[in-house]
Amino acid sequence: MQSFITNDGSKTLFHEAIGEHYHSKHGALQESKHVFLKSGLQYALEKNELTAVSILEVGFGTGLNFILTADFCTQNNLQLDYCGIEAYPLSKDIIESMDYASYVQEETWDGFASSYEDALKSETKVNELVRLEVDVVKLADFTTEKRFDVIYFDAFAAIHQPEMWTTESLAIICQHLKPAGVFVTYAITGNLKRIMKSLGFQIEKAPGAPGKREMLRAVKNL
Repeated sequence: MQSFITNDGSKTLFHEAIGEHYHSKHGALQESKHVFLKSGLQYALEKNELTAVSILEVGFGTGLNFILTADFCTQNNLQLDYCGIEAYPLSKDIIESMDYASYVQEETWDGFASSYEDALKSETKVNELVRLEVDVVKLADFTTEKRFDVIYFDAFAAIHQPEMWTTESLAIICQHLKPAGVFVTYAITGNLKRIMKSLGFQIEKAPGAPGKREMLRAVKNL
């Protein structure tokens, strides 16, 4: 894995086998905050008046989306149940080398760093409000009895991983979303919009993160 400094000064990784960066080159931190924290979590909290939240992330990667979400929920006294799907989890050493600790409260980072390897095996408490589980499995093999309020879809782009963006793959993940639940991703294409509509979602073209004009947000029909 090659480390790469993005335009906002935050780091990402370049995955040579896939041929893509884990985050936007225009700003890893900016993208994560805009697409997932603001357009996903905060939107769902306001829209559905949630006092606790459950999130499913496709593509746990470096854990950046998680730590920002965990920090926000901890500061706002919100219970968070977070499940990540990651077929090829990064080592703790690589994650720590990303220097993300300065973006969140010390207790949030310390809780994540100390619990990450346990979370790859089973659900783990990061702190009194936050629970984390990272399911080490390919999307096609993911199963759970849980239903989630928000889905963060942060897979590699369709040009590099087309199998992640098919109707079949999206149907697998979206069945775990509650009615009125929110699905967000950094991408937006005509094909993606058609698939999400066919799966019973209301589609919205939301403003994109730096470097992208638009992104997709979809709300599951009741």
